[in-house]
Amino acid sequence: MTGTRRGPTTRESTISLSSVTDAMAQPQRKLTLSGCVNFRDLGGYPGVDGRSIRWRRLFRADGLTRLDEEDCAQLAALGLATVIDLRTKGEVEERGRFPEDAFEVEYHHLPLTDVLPPTEDLSRYDEPAFVTTRYQQLFSEGSSSLARAVKLLAAPDALPAVFHCSAGKDRTGILAALVLGFLGVPRDVIVHDYALSAEAMIALLDRLKQEYAESVAEVERYAPAVISVSPETMASFLDSLEVEHGSFDDLARTLGVTDAVSQLRTTLLEGP
Repeated sequence: MTGTRRGPTTRESTISLSSVTDAMAQPQRKLTLSGCVNFRDLGGYPGVDGRSIRWRRLFRADGLTRLDEEDCAQLAALGLATVIDLRTKGEVEERGRFPEDAFEVEYHHLPLTDVLPPTEDLSRYDEPAFVTTRYQQLFSEGSSSLARAVKLLAAPDALPAVFHCSAGKDRTGILAALVLGFLGVPRDVIVHDYALSAEAMIALLDRLKQEYAESVAEVERYAPAVISVSPETMASFLDSLEVEHGSFDDLARTLGVTDAVSQLRTTLLEGP
């Protein structure tokens, strides 16, 4: 786990459809960037005590290694201060990392696992139960990184922050579920937020076909691993967390992040 600074060179809750619509209101949730397809704001969602998550403070994303000059200017204008990279060491070495020299930002590499799933497993990513099992494994393997990420997000001057992996749906989805749960976001909203990656995954698959134009058949073979975003997967993962750990407050104690969660609620939630 590294941190560098460079620059400048709960339980079950049911809400109405209108509540979800309100949570998706302006500012726009998805940011349009040339270098990635799944950069989203986690603001606006309802949290504990009738408060809601502040906009433009916390983001989730896919890979941030292809950002162009305009992308970097947009993120700098947002005041982005922290980047948390959940990818493996191999992914970082092969694809690079966030362009820290573009503007001042704190970068932390917190992999949830040492290796990516074997290729023979990728075709099964259209099976929600299989993916849920994979998420449970990632949570177990990456619990120390997940706890560290929560503490980093709660640190003074850490926000605005973004956490990301390669596609922005699996490893990023796990951390997003934890953070939203700790903030008191209802279960069905957490599932809804996870499912928002579906549209972006179609764009990501198209990008992969262009990038690997000579191997389109191979890309198509493993398409389920890219485009599969089933709400059932996240719902079942949340069920497993509740069965094993109890409430999100209980889980925070297990991970040793209770104080960090309290700070996150202070800095990220607004309203009555």
